[in-house]
Amino acid sequence: MSPIDHKDIRIGTLVRARETDAAGYIRQILPHGFESFSLTFWQGLGRTDLTRLAAEVREALADHDIRISALAVFGNPLEEAPIDREVRQSWETLIDHAHLFGCDIVAGFTGRLRGRPIPESIPRFKEVFGPLARRAADRGVRLAFENCAMEGTWQSGDWNIAHNPAAWELMFDALPDDNVGLEWEPCHQMVALIDPLPQLSRWVGKIFHVHGKCATIRWDVIREHGVFGAQPFAFHRTPGFGDCNWTDVISELRRGGFTGSIDIEGWHDPVYRDELEMTGQVHALNYLKRCRGGEYIPNPV
Repeated sequence: MSPIDHKDIRIGTLVRARETDAAGYIRQILPHGFESFSLTFWQGLGRTDLTRLAAEVREALADHDIRISALAVFGNPLEEAPIDREVRQSWETLIDHAHLFGCDIVAGFTGRLRGRPIPESIPRFKEVFGPLARRAADRGVRLAFENCAMEGTWQSGDWNIAHNPAAWELMFDALPDDNVGLEWEPCHQMVALIDPLPQLSRWVGKIFHVHGKCATIRWDVIREHGVFGAQPFAFHRTPGFGDCNWTDVISELRRGGFTGSIDIEGWHDPVYRDELEMTGQVHALNYLKRCRGGEYIPNPV
């Protein structure tokens, strides 16, 4: 896409799609001005009929310049419990059906060997995602791993290894495929006290999809109680309410050649939630459009 009218980087939101009326939800919020939607599934597809869902979503988006930016399934595909195998199968199914949504990104957690240090998960990561990456490449699909720690650390965790740049080095050394990258957001780095902007500049070439989520860091709490005390030192925030300067984020994305979507990940803000959820999301939508440059103004002839 051209930067004309700013649609080289679209601003959208996440839609929960597992056994819900995703198309109906999309119809309800379309008038607010979202430009893309990422359809998300938690721990597998359940009874969702993707062919039917794709037809319903295409109908909801007919006559609108709006796209499905990504399909995502969040779970642990590296282990062997029944739910883990369902998640692994769901990656295959989403890859095979992405074209029905006009979409070329399938995203989620890498998974990890539960309770083990990150390096010990890398062989299993390669074993599982090597074939998935080839399957995706054959269908013109890219794989994007979210950078959420899910309370895991380098030493132990239950869900995901792709939350640390040292882990990314291991992952992309193991799988150097061009269609394997990241679903990135500044929030997860900020709550680890990592400055997201230098990281973004370094890794922008591997970022395929961006979640619109920010954070508020309570430095006063850190100075008094540290990060392991009883007082929470950070909150996930909807963009526009946290500490991150999204004008700088979007500028770095553009400088790095990123084209795609920033999709707001709602349902986390401690203030703009429940009856204020869509109030916060629409505020974030308009804020991110301003950070993108506001209304497109053509150069004079």
